[in-house]
Amino acid sequence: MTIAPPVWGGALRRLRAELPAFALEAWVRPLVVEADGPARLLLLCPTAFHRDRVRERLLPLIERCLAAEAGGPVEVALGVGIQAAPRARESAAGAGPRAAGAVRAPAGGGPARPAEVPRQQVLLYSFDSFVVGPSNALAREAALAVAQGRQQGLSPLFLAAPQGLGKTHLSRAIVSESRARGNERAIYLSAETFTSEFMRSIRSQQMDRFKRRFRKGCNLLVVEDVQFLGSKVATQLELFHTLSHLLDAGARVVASGDRLPREIEGLDGRLASQLASGLVAELDPPDPALRREILRSKASAGGVRLPDDCAELLVEAVPGSLRDLTGALVQLVASASLLGRPIDLELTREALRKVAPERAEIQRLAVGQVALVVASFFGLSPETLAQRSRRRDALLPRQLAMYLCRRYTDATLSDVARAFGRNHPAVRHAEKAIERAILERAPLRYRVEELCSRLDALARGSRK
Repeated sequence: MTIAPPVWGGALRRLRAELPAFALEAWVRPLVVEADGPARLLLLCPTAFHRDRVRERLLPLIERCLAAEAGGPVEVALGVGIQAAPRARESAAGAGPRAAGAVRAPAGGGPARPAEVPRQQVLLYSFDSFVVGPSNALAREAALAVAQGRQQGLSPLFLAAPQGLGKTHLSRAIVSESRARGNERAIYLSAETFTSEFMRSIRSQQMDRFKRRFRKGCNLLVVEDVQFLGSKVATQLELFHTLSHLLDAGARVVASGDRLPREIEGLDGRLASQLASGLVAELDPPDPALRREILRSKASAGGVRLPDDCAELLVEAVPGSLRDLTGALVQLVASASLLGRPIDLELTREALRKVAPERAEIQRLAVGQVALVVASFFGLSPETLAQRSRRRDALLPRQLAMYLCRRYTDATLSDVARAFGRNHPAVRHAEKAIERAILERAPLRYRVEELCSRLDALARGSRK
């Protein structure tokens, strides 16, 4: 069985009958569709977050609709690419995979061209729509300077932050701003897509074309999520030589990752050094004031009036990434629209129970409260955790306290560092060390779970 062009269009009609309109528009419409052999379909998502959400919530339904339309099972692969232009997506909806035309080999059988940010996303991913605060001001200003071709010494620019703090917004805004200034030689792609294109070029013996594309046909290269390259030795070497060529030629280079280059496991030392040779700009988690401003900005952009008390509850109840906060807002707005109800505190609490059931009624803690819980757990005093001493029996409790402060309080990195007599990098190191240890050491994982249980009880105002 071969997937015919009408199959995806028919599957879309079936999905339309089973999904709310907002879910179809938010999660299915942005997909770029490619036939990838008999009975196999490749769906490219705009971000890794989007891909994970589709895999978790929609993939079984998509496969079921495709199978019903095709008359047999259809294998669906998910990848990461950039959205096709709206006209291409509309054609894809009516004519099937070949009409999408996003990632396809050019005439002559060469490697596929990496998908890029279309012009239609300039307003969506612009510097004007990026809400600035103390936690991200340096990254925003550096990104704008690179996009406008100012201060060549900033290149390569490396944006470092956990998921959901604005790396993708800034990365795409750089390309959008550069193109708005007439630059047609800007390329944006993920490290995963770079790897796929590189491997495809090797298999098709088209490496010369691949190198011309990235080394000669480009004066601004933006590569996201370089932590994906951790164990890919050949791809790292190719990227290293590509970046070396571009930097020597005076081109601008931007990369992003979920941690600093030197902290990415399995990343070659030369590549890590190269990525950090310009400016490394970290985006820290936003403070409550900035989170409120971001929430109001997103609501306003969507034509939604968000009452102040509802915004406050969302900010307090969703302490995770900005994507989590945006997801809670989407849930609230969708609920109001579908139920025909005004946005008020009651509806906000109902929406939060669906997206953040454990946090809907939890108040944020103070650094001192977290320190006291952790110190008591280990039979220490809070003062011991703040001492400059590197006593072994206090090292792990101190790191745990700093790690938990970042999750249960609104304190900034500087606030946490000051409370424990440490500096900014020490807090970041503690976070990374505990996150890694939780995955590797079961006994520590049990301790963290118990501490979290105690802190949750304290935050709810009732000790267990």
